[in-house]
Amino acid sequence: MHKVSPQSVERVFLVGLVRGDQSVWDVEDSLGELAELASTAGGEVVGSDFQKLEHPVAATFIGKGKASEMAAFCRENRIDVVVFDDDLSPAQGRNLSEIFKVKVIDRTELILDIFAQRARTREGKLQIELAQLQYTLPRLKRMWLHLSRQAGGIGGRGPGETQLEVDRRRIQEKILRITRELTGVRQQRAVQRHGRQRAHVPVLSMVGYTNAGKSTLMNRLTGAGVLAEDKLFATLDPTTRQVELSNRQVFLLTDTVGFIRKLPTHLVESFKATLEEVRQADYLLHVVDVSHRHYQAQIEAVETILKQIGAWGKPVVMIFNKTDRLENSEVLGHLRDRHPASVGLSALTGAGVEDLMQEIEILLRQWRPLIRVKLPIGEAALIAEIRRSGKVVRERYTNKSAF
Repeated sequence: MHKVSPQSVERVFLVGLVRGDQSVWDVEDSLGELAELASTAGGEVVGSDFQKLEHPVAATFIGKGKASEMAAFCRENRIDVVVFDDDLSPAQGRNLSEIFKVKVIDRTELILDIFAQRARTREGKLQIELAQLQYTLPRLKRMWLHLSRQAGGIGGRGPGETQLEVDRRRIQEKILRITRELTGVRQQRAVQRHGRQRAHVPVLSMVGYTNAGKSTLMNRLTGAGVLAEDKLFATLDPTTRQVELSNRQVFLLTDTVGFIRKLPTHLVESFKATLEEVRQADYLLHVVDVSHRHYQAQIEAVETILKQIGAWGKPVVMIFNKTDRLENSEVLGHLRDRHPASVGLSALTGAGVEDLMQEIEILLRQWRPLIRVKLPIGEAALIAEIRRSGKVVRERYTNKSAF
């Protein structure tokens, strides 16, 4: 455990669980990421601890004795929030709140809190609200615990139960309303995608672990002005911009929400409208923070989510970003050997960006091959059809023909 100087922010204590033959290092790394999430949410991490068990305890997730020991530490250090690195069941959350006597949340609730702070567009706010409602619904009883103590009867009949049922019905109604609105958003996006397909413009979607540098790269390639911070989930809302290559080939580049290990299933479900952009893209640009010591685990986490949303199997260019932070340049060479369609670059300095553009140019040759034709000038209808269906890179006229 460690302590830091007190500040006027919520003081946070982190809890992890080492299961069976799981490595302690894996859990400590996961707690390190959880600490970043807590800081992103505006908290101050005061301490952390974990317990090793074969399986989580049904009632309290960790052992009751260990929970009491952690609770004593939290009282001594004026902890405001205890964050568990795994999802807690409603009963576990309720029991742990009784032991710790402070707010107890899990990793999912922390991520939802960050997303709620970061959402800017109407669509993003709807998606977050839906995820929060889906998370809250099975936990209403915990929130109304103080009223259930006043109720009578075997099942807890009384005002507490009445209000509980009212709240449950209201949440279910809101879930239906938001789901309908997001269905409209998905339909609108489908219309936009159909328009792009008719224009024969390829779409490249950037994916990657959160804080891998996607937004910085987006700004470097397009000047989009997307918020880029050294924080987890700095941006949530998708951004699409048109990019033109040196051969005058045009494509659309989309930046989407970053992924993370243990990304809540219902959060993925809520973000379907956004993640649909990834699923419908023609090609993927997988941005990897190659300077992170667990970049391989991050690659695997992203690939797992791509499979989950039905975007697996698309042509991919691996972008090994943040090469300016690499201490051992041989790492990049080994990675590029394993991933032929890949580049190393620094989105921050711009080094290697030209290599990326060349790789994209090669990738898009299969999308729209470059051909040379010679046509009689009188074939105006045929020339117009070529202009409509393709992109004229260069043209030259003679007295009798057009090239």
